[in-house]
Amino acid sequence: MPRSVNHVASRARRKKILKFAKGYWGRRKNVWTIAKNAVERAWQYAYRDRRTRKRDFRKLWIQRINAAARQYGLNYSQFIHKVQKAGIELNRKVLADLAMNHPAAFEAIVNLVK
Repeated sequence: MPRSVNHVASRARRKKILKFAKGYWGRRKNVWTIAKNAVERAWQYAYRDRRTRKRDFRKLWIQRINAAARQYGLNYSQFIHKVQKAGIELNRKVLADLAMNHPAAFEAIVNLVK
């Protein structure tokens, strides 16, 4: 008896990968083996960079808070310490947004913690 192969499932699996490779350049978009490698590598980068993005944003927020705090004679470390000591529960994202877009509100926080 001949071997039974599930072509429907394997074809669907390949079509799914080729769908993810849409927009790639050259043979990466339509040759199965090359597209599979390209898509898997893209997924690795995406997984890694979802974590890196969080680090990058935290670094950006810290730089913005530091720049804004220095205008009032404090560095980042002193400012964050005083904010925590004063019991102000604002995270770095919010503090950075205030420093960039609402300088008056940030100044009020600085005056509160000084």
